[in-house]
Amino acid sequence: MGRTVTVAVCTLNQWALDFDGNSRRILQSIQEAKDAGATYRSGPELEICGYSCEDHFYESDTLFHSWEVLAMILKSTVAEDMLIDVGMPVMHKNVMYNCRVAFLNRRILLIRPKMQMCEDGNYRESRWFSPWTKERMVEDYFLPRMISQITNQTVVPFGDAVISTRDTCVGFEICEELWNPMSNHIPMSLDGVEIIANGSGSYFELRKAYVTVDLVKSATFKSGGCYMFSNLRGCDGARVYFNGGSCIALNGQILNRGKQFALDEVEITVATFDLEDIRSYRNNIRSRSHLAARSPSYPRVKVDFVLTSENLISTPPDRPIDIDLGPYENENITGKLSYHTVDEEISMAPACWLWDYLRRSCQGGFFLPLSGGVDSASSACMVYSMCDMIVNSVKKGDLQVLSDIRKIVGDFEYVPTDPKQLCNILLVTCYMATENSSAETKTRAAELANQIGSYHHSIVIDAAVSAILSIFQQVAKLTPRFKVQGGSPRENLALQNVQARLRMVISYLFAQLMLWVRGRPGGLLVLGSSNVDEALRGYFTKYDCSSADINPIGGIAKNDLKSFLSYFRKKHEITALDSILDAPPTAELEPLQAGQLAQLDEIDMGMTYQELGIFGRLRKQDCAGPFTMFCRLVHMWDKCTSKEVADKVKHFYRCYAINRHKMTILTPSCHAESYSPDDNRFDHRPFLYNHTWKWQFNAIDEQVKRFLDEEKSPRGRKDVPKVPMKPRYMMLSSVISNKTHPGVVV
Repeated sequence: MGRTVTVAVCTLNQWALDFDGNSRRILQSIQEAKDAGATYRSGPELEICGYSCEDHFYESDTLFHSWEVLAMILKSTVAEDMLIDVGMPVMHKNVMYNCRVAFLNRRILLIRPKMQMCEDGNYRESRWFSPWTKERMVEDYFLPRMISQITNQTVVPFGDAVISTRDTCVGFEICEELWNPMSNHIPMSLDGVEIIANGSGSYFELRKAYVTVDLVKSATFKSGGCYMFSNLRGCDGARVYFNGGSCIALNGQILNRGKQFALDEVEITVATFDLEDIRSYRNNIRSRSHLAARSPSYPRVKVDFVLTSENLISTPPDRPIDIDLGPYENENITGKLSYHTVDEEISMAPACWLWDYLRRSCQGGFFLPLSGGVDSASSACMVYSMCDMIVNSVKKGDLQVLSDIRKIVGDFEYVPTDPKQLCNILLVTCYMATENSSAETKTRAAELANQIGSYHHSIVIDAAVSAILSIFQQVAKLTPRFKVQGGSPRENLALQNVQARLRMVISYLFAQLMLWVRGRPGGLLVLGSSNVDEALRGYFTKYDCSSADINPIGGIAKNDLKSFLSYFRKKHEITALDSILDAPPTAELEPLQAGQLAQLDEIDMGMTYQELGIFGRLRKQDCAGPFTMFCRLVHMWDKCTSKEVADKVKHFYRCYAINRHKMTILTPSCHAESYSPDDNRFDHRPFLYNHTWKWQFNAIDEQVKRFLDEEKSPRGRKDVPKVPMKPRYMMLSSVISNKTHPGVVV
């Protein structure tokens, strides 16, 4: 009897409710898996309907069309003679479940519902699904008539069971069950399940790639077996980018792993292994064998089918690969696979997300207000990165990418060969100057646009600003003045905001008409360029040019963007980025003084970007309120006095409270940072706070008083043990005043 098995996991770029496209990609993946010699194919979570259907899961249409797609797949000759499982929603006894449906040769073997819901981060699964809580139990599920007519079955098993073939045993986990402390793969492996398939919808987050790999490896390290992890990839209609990375592990080692970031709609990752390697590995762990001997059994669905080859030596087993941290380009040459660096992740993840959004929104490109600063330059470079990936995909023969780009540019003979030339077609940039803009920023914007190839204009919007102010003057009979001209804080702020908001109006005008000017049909998507730190602080004008259709950098920290631009400058030789990186961040909304900048972002905010990142992580990741944040930072920032730390924390929380309402209208962005304040999906908190934080700040003041008393005591604070600073909580230089900054932008 044969011993080697070839299995396939699938990375699919699905789209919520795109039943036609989703079914086509599923069938393509089955065919490619079969062509690769696989006898078992597993796919991502909810692949039939798309993961991000959200409240569409309440609609009976979503269920109905999912069954229709399954019926089409069951009837297809492509799906013959292969064990297959797909992901789809199923309603059982009027309860909605997130399920895997396993079938073979037009017969459904098992419907396995998800047993652990994911509720953290961007996930809200229990809003639509319920967990299956009946461990090791199955019930009869009555199939829809359209399925019964194909399978000649009336009922099939529904529940927590495994599939037993003539040569092995297959079990299932679904996404969160791998992450859960009580993962199902342990009791299944103790009951003799040798292959465990996980259909997943795991989304991208910076510095996260190793987590999935470690979990997949550990799933079989303690108890042996083969673990198949299939993941979605791409933007399926929401704020997350599913990051692929489908992989196959055996006995704690990775046999093969797919790409994280790519434009391919379908990617198959296959591996061949020897079942006897699982059995000998398990038998050598004696404590595991003793535990398995008394392990309770799972219901088994028996099927007369073999996954192994009849020839003992027909296909040699794959050797494990090592995965190390380092440049991703050095992969698979010596059996090693490297993780992407953070700069590479920033270069590729938003670019792939932009590509999916562009081609699926049926627009003709992007419009970006280009200010000459780090943020807008980062958005522009991400579009260039997207263009570079498109060109490379076409060169590799990706016909789907070629077809999509031809539709976008409106030329069905077009073949992109140069990213700069493609960027000129897809990206329109515009420097919108006022009397407060400097010649330096205008030059920097023009140089960057020239080097990446964007279709660029520089315009002056002072006439529009004056026209708006004249309307106010007619009514109020007063003329507002900037602070340097003797105006009040209210006047100063209003004059800044009118410039910022007019840039948004002009952006949408240009986005709707610039393709008309260039003789092309359609319109452009307006890109935003507000980073995650400014969103957290509320340091932007509500409904200014940060209000856009989508924002590629909205989930990324300022310091990470600077690092990304340095990497991008070296990779693509964009020398214009040197001056942009050297320039101090500024909004340029206040009058210049002797031709020089009078407004700098970090001074305006009353805190540095690095401090903002620390505040953000403590607030979100560590769930710290004002008092806990102070208690943490007073030791981390041990070169500041307790009073200085208290002032910094109070200033941050005042600004956060006053500006929280802005986070409800953040432009949809590609989620990337774990402390994102995005109110719409990720960070559900009130948007009306008591900004005095009276009780909380009193608690801080009491603690400061205790520190001061200690310092006055004979022993002094020198006896208080210092906590070494962690790298991400580096000491920062600025000391922040205790007053609320008058320039809070509303």
